[in-house]
Amino acid sequence: MTGCRPTRGRAALEAWLGALLLVAVALATALGDPAQSGPFPACPFRAVTGLDCPGCGSLRALHELTRGHVVAAADYNALLLAFLPVGAGVWLRVVTRASRPRVLPVWWGRAVLAVILLWAVIRNLPVFGGVLAS
Repeated sequence: MTGCRPTRGRAALEAWLGALLLVAVALATALGDPAQSGPFPACPFRAVTGLDCPGCGSLRALHELTRGHVVAAADYNALLLAFLPVGAGVWLRVVTRASRPRVLPVWWGRAVLAVILLWAVIRNLPVFGGVLAS
């Protein structure tokens, strides 16, 4: 089934579009503070459950990163801070690869899902006194 695998050109285009989207979101958070009321959406998961989802605090963390405040960004969402270098490495591999992109093993997706779920549980535990909450 060769039709299921993206071609190198398509994968690179999608990587560039993803980077453009990240730059647009970073620019929006740099111009406005997501911690203040405004055009930034509230988390629907948090509104319904009162718990932080794995992405809660990501916009505020990105806002702090655009200001150069790495520690404050980690306080809002440490997983985002850990993910950015990994995401940058994957992005570089996709856009610089000369041949067709290699399909990642199934365990990669499972590992990412496990980390996200683990982060969702750990950041809501009262043991840490809310230190990891956004």
